[in-house]
Amino acid sequence: MPVLTIHTNVVLLDGSLMSSVVSKLSHEVAKTTGKPESYVMVLLHGGVTLAFQGSHESAAAYGELVSIGGLSPGVNQDLCKAIARVLEEELKVPPSRCYIKFYQEQACVLRIWCSVSLFLFDEILSF
Repeated sequence: MPVLTIHTNVVLLDGSLMSSVVSKLSHEVAKTTGKPESYVMVLLHGGVTLAFQGSHESAAAYGELVSIGGLSPGVNQDLCKAIARVLEEELKVPPSRCYIKFYQEQACVLRIWCSVSLFLFDEILSF
C-alpha cells in the first residue's frame, strides 16, 4: 500500500483544489508504482511552516512515500518527476523546491505496526 504524505507551506483554502491535488497525486503514484489506486493513500498538509534552501517565503514542499514493494531507483525518479509536475501545476511549487524521501517496507513490518496500533487503540477504549 503506497502512502504519500506531502507537507507544503502553500496555504490550501480551496477544498476543490485540495481534492484535485490529492486525486492527481493518487493517480500518479498508482500508475508509476503499478499498484492499484484502491491501495494508494495520499495525505496533503498545507500551510505548514517550512524553510527550504534558506527561504521560507517561496513555495516549497516536502514529501515521503512509503510502499510495500514497487519502488526502485528508476521508479523513484519517475515518481519525483510526476509528483513535482502535479505540485508545480496545481500549487505553483517549483520542482527545485520539492524534496521527496522514499521508503520501501516489508509487509510484515507494516502488519506488525497495524496490529500493535489496533491493540493500543483497543486498550485505550477499554479504560
